[in-house]
Amino acid sequence: MKLSETNAIARLADLGMDDMPIMEYTPKPSKLPADWFTKYKQVCHKFMETLTDNATEIAFMNLSQNEFMALISGRTLPRNTSIRFRIPITMGGDISVENMFLCRTFPHSHNLDRFIMEQVGNDTLWLPNPARAIYVPAHTAGGGTGGNATSDRLSQIASQIVSDNSLG
Repeated sequence: MKLSETNAIARLADLGMDDMPIMEYTPKPSKLPADWFTKYKQVCHKFMETLTDNATEIAFMNLSQNEFMALISGRTLPRNTSIRFRIPITMGGDISVENMFLCRTFPHSHNLDRFIMEQVGNDTLWLPNPARAIYVPAHTAGGGTGGNATSDRLSQIASQIVSDNSLG
């Protein structure tokens, strides 16, 4: 399906991601290097370690303390989370921290796959390009009384980072 920018934004809204920024991209089909998976795992580990700059977005993901610490230490991804490429490597994207973002697997990663697959074969694609390293839709980031957006929850996460990294 060939999309204009307006149609691409509307399609993302249909998929529940009306706040997802997009970028125009001309695909450059490329083959995966033989060692792509090894490099991918190494870069994923580095990417997860950079997520401490995104503590507010992580708080909105409603992770347990153990999941949070495993994520930012680069050990494991929490259930229902995916690391995605802004530009897929088979379309010319590189395996780099700058080309990655984190989101919920269901429904966001699944819907982004649908969004991209609907455009395959076009000369120009509209690809997801969130402003931050973690995509949390605005309609789920509102928090509320006792929600994970409360200041005490954010303070707890910040204190844990400081304590575990001997920063205090």
